[in-house]
Amino acid sequence: MSSPFAIAKTQRYVLDAARVLAAHAPSVAAPTDRDGLLAVDILIDRGLIADIAARGVGSFGEAPRLALAGGIVLPLFVDAHTHLDKGNIWPRAANPTGAFEGALTTVIEDRAANWTAADVAARMEFSLRAAHAHGTSTIRTHIDSIGAQTRISWPVVADARERWRGKVDLQASPLFIIDLALDSTHMTDVVAMVEEHGSGILGAATPIGTRVREGLDVLFGLAERKGWDLDFHVDETADPEARSLAVIAETALARRFSGRVLVGHCCSLARQDDEEMRRTIDLVARAGISVVSLPMCNMFLQDRHAGRTPRWRGVTALHELRAAGVNVMIASDNTRDPFYAYGDLDMMEVWREGVRILHLDYPVRDWAPAVFDAPARAIGVEPPVLRIGASADMILTRARDFTELFSRPQSDRAVLRAGVALAVQAPDYCELDALEGLRR
Repeated sequence: MSSPFAIAKTQRYVLDAARVLAAHAPSVAAPTDRDGLLAVDILIDRGLIADIAARGVGSFGEAPRLALAGGIVLPLFVDAHTHLDKGNIWPRAANPTGAFEGALTTVIEDRAANWTAADVAARMEFSLRAAHAHGTSTIRTHIDSIGAQTRISWPVVADARERWRGKVDLQASPLFIIDLALDSTHMTDVVAMVEEHGSGILGAATPIGTRVREGLDVLFGLAERKGWDLDFHVDETADPEARSLAVIAETALARRFSGRVLVGHCCSLARQDDEEMRRTIDLVARAGISVVSLPMCNMFLQDRHAGRTPRWRGVTALHELRAAGVNVMIASDNTRDPFYAYGDLDMMEVWREGVRILHLDYPVRDWAPAVFDAPARAIGVEPPVLRIGASADMILTRARDFTELFSRPQSDRAVLRAGVALAVQAPDYCELDALEGLRR
C-alpha cells in the first residue's frame, strides 16, 4: 500500500483496488469472493466519498491513485460498552489474583482515594485518544455513579463529549448496583446528572442477591417518563442461578417498553441448561433487547481459580442469541484496570480476539456486524457504511482476506477522517505518570 499520508493531501484521489464487505458498500452490485468481499475503487473528493465502483469500472478521470493492492477497507468501529472512568489505573490499583471480587474491592478503594475530576479527565482523554487513533468513531462508556463520585465524574464526561464531538462521539450511562435505584437521594443525584450532562441513558448492575425486580421497576419507570434508553450490566458470573437477564426481558415485555435496552456480559446464560437458556433467549428476542459480549475481559475474569486451568471462556451464548434474532455485538469493556489488566480501546483487537474466543467466523462476513452495524443499532447511531456522499471516514489495511486481517495486529493500518490520514498514534503511557500513583 502506498503512503496514504502523501496522497490524501490532495482533494481528489482514488483508493485503487480495495476490498470491502458487500454490506459496507450497498451501492455496488458485483460478485463477492468467498469472504463476502467486493473488489472496488473508491473516489474521494474534498473529504467525501464521491463514488464507489466495481474494480476497473468507475470513470474517475486523471485523479491520482493510492494503490491498495487488494487491501481490505473498513468503516470506523462502534464500541458500545467501555469504562473510560476506570481506564489505566492498574499501576496503582492492581488486581494480581484476577478475581472479580478483588476487582470490585480494588476499584472502590482507588475511586475513594484518587478519582478527582482532574484524574478522571486525564485518563478519559488518554483513552479517547487511543480509540481515535485506532479507528473508533463512537463510544458508549459506563460511569460509576455512587455517592460524591456522581457529581465529580459527570461534568468531566460532558466536557469530553464536547471536546471530542465529530472525532469520537461519546455516550455515557450511569453505573451503580441496582439496589441503589430504591434510594431516592441517590436517584435524585443520578437523574440530575444525566439530565444535565448525560446522553438520555439509565443503567445499573444486577448482581445475584440484589432486589432486581424492584430496582427495574424504578429504572424502567424513570426511562418511560423521561424518554430515555436503558443499559444494564447483567449476570457477570459463572453461577447459573444468576437469572436477571430473564427478569429484565420480562419487565420490558410487561411494560411494553418502547426505548432501547442494551445488556452486557450475560455470562451465566451459557452456564444454564438448554431449556432454561432457550426460555431466556426467547424472552430477550421478543423484548427486542440487544446483547453485548465482552470477550477479552470476561475470559480474563471468569472461571479464574488459583492453580486451576479455566474450564470455560467466560462469554455468553452469543451464537444462540443471534440465531433467535437478537441484535448481538462485542465491545472493549475495561482497559488496564482491576477488571482487565490489558486492552487499549482498539476494536480491531476486540474483533480479532472475539473471532478466536467466540468463533465469530466461517463465514466472518456474517459476524462482521458485531463491531459495526449491531452496536450502532443498539445505541441509536447511524450504521457505519461506506456511503456515497458521506464523509470519507474509513480504515485502510494491507490484509487481503480475513485470515490476513486477524493474523496480525494491523498496527500499520491507516485511519482516514474526511479523506485525510490521521497523523496521530495512540498516546504513550508515560503521559499518565503525573497522576497520583501512576509514576513508574
